[in-house]
Amino acid sequence: MELHPALAAVAGLLGTWRGEGHGEYPTISSFDYTEEVAFSHAGKPFLQYLQRTWSPAGVPMHTETGFLRVIEGQRVEFILAQPTGQTELAEGQLEAATEGLRFRLAARIANSASAKQVDATERDLVLAGDVLTTRFAMAAVGQPMTHHLASELRRQPDGR
Repeated sequence: MELHPALAAVAGLLGTWRGEGHGEYPTISSFDYTEEVAFSHAGKPFLQYLQRTWSPAGVPMHTETGFLRVIEGQRVEFILAQPTGQTELAEGQLEAATEGLRFRLAARIANSASAKQVDATERDLVLAGDVLTTRFAMAAVGQPMTHHLASELRRQPDGR
């Protein structure tokens, strides 16, 4: 199936990425994790996204899923759902880089009635060759916008 032409600028994201990350936040203890991210397509003008993390002991930690849309080759919309009760509508500029791309996204959040309060998030994704670097900040549970997660993921040669 051919990639939709609207996605040409983000075609380098297609595939599975895996690596290590570190998390911290003022209200919790710091932690390490393994992260796996997969971007796929179905011929439509969006990429499908699935993210999962595990503790160093292999215990599942977090997952989220969604869709990445490119608007007129210059803007990115990242629509995400999380089992913790939040949805994110993240938007920002798509920047071409020498070996890849970068986008910085600011999100509006909707919280379910039972979810912890998250007011806003920011995501920074940088693709450089076969390395995808992610950074995530959030304003949540009474804290201002604060760095929370960082990971460095490598493209998996067999799609896993």
